[in-house]
Amino acid sequence: MKRLNLKKGYEMKKVIKIIVIVLVLVIAAGLAGVWSMFGTELTAANSVKKLTDNFYSMEYKGDYGLDGFLEHGGAADETELANYIMEFLSHGFYKPEMQKSNYGCSTIRVKSPDGAVLFGRNFDWQNCTAMVISTKPKNGYASISTSNLDFLGFGDGWLPEGMANKFMSLAALYVPLDGMNEKGLCIADLVIDDGTLTNQNTEKPDLTTTAAIRLILDKAASVDEAIDLLNQYDMHSSAGMQHHLSIADADGRAVVIEYIDNEMYITETDAVTNFYLAEGEKYGIGSEQSHKRYDELNGMLKECGGIMNNDTLIETMSSVAKHNYPDDGETTEWSVVFDTKALTARYCRREDYSFYYDFSMLK
Repeated sequence: MKRLNLKKGYEMKKVIKIIVIVLVLVIAAGLAGVWSMFGTELTAANSVKKLTDNFYSMEYKGDYGLDGFLEHGGAADETELANYIMEFLSHGFYKPEMQKSNYGCSTIRVKSPDGAVLFGRNFDWQNCTAMVISTKPKNGYASISTSNLDFLGFGDGWLPEGMANKFMSLAALYVPLDGMNEKGLCIADLVIDDGTLTNQNTEKPDLTTTAAIRLILDKAASVDEAIDLLNQYDMHSSAGMQHHLSIADADGRAVVIEYIDNEMYITETDAVTNFYLAEGEKYGIGSEQSHKRYDELNGMLKECGGIMNNDTLIETMSSVAKHNYPDDGETTEWSVVFDTKALTARYCRREDYSFYYDFSMLK
């Protein structure tokens, strides 16, 4: 993913006010009502674990407000999204005034020898803090997703350690960059750096790119359902960059969703990097390096006939990781293989392909 300008990134800093509110409530009285009100959030915060340096996991079971967010009309930018998250996590104790605010990656879809769909994804960045988030929402599909915590805007060196910071990290629920749900629907966000933005403006509710990923993981069981959902909302580019979404399902359909002049385009493809794939005047616009990665992935797809096991797919993601293209100082912060049959996610961190972390939705 092309590195973003964090000054235009996710404006979540006000969430720190929630921490003051929650701690005051908890300390002021050992009331059963406090746990009744904040028990789900505190349990989730307490689940945050450090896996290795700058790599964490979290489990959230229960309502994190997505239905209310959608009923509220969604959000057209990061400030509106942050305001909603703050109000939900504080249970209304803090009511903000609504105000307006002002990456290179690769994905590939293959099948395993036993017929399962596998979805591989590389996220390329510079020294980020990442979190794997396992969710079981009250009204939606369970999922495993990944967030770059730097996008929360809590400042340089911030880590989800200590109860206050762990509580703050709950905001990552609304900024997933990839994931898979219990129906085997996989999605990943990739950037195209062409100087344009998507800002649809109709009478539909609004979504930012990352909120759209959360919506799809929670509510869509197939590519068709994901497309239907996206058509119900006005899309707005997150972080001041143009995005496209790589989506695949357990039945084997794989597409990229792109927005050109605020119109949605759907292209069937098993590989996606960082240039436009929709036929038309913008086809091919994107980084030169992304074309090289795309050609490499398609060459391997042809060579294997689209059949790989988990180990082979991890090797494939390694072959298009950033150490093969060391011109911009970035690294592949995580590589992940989602198995839509076993409902597992296998992560390798910072191009160490000799060790991996396994997560399962079946535990």
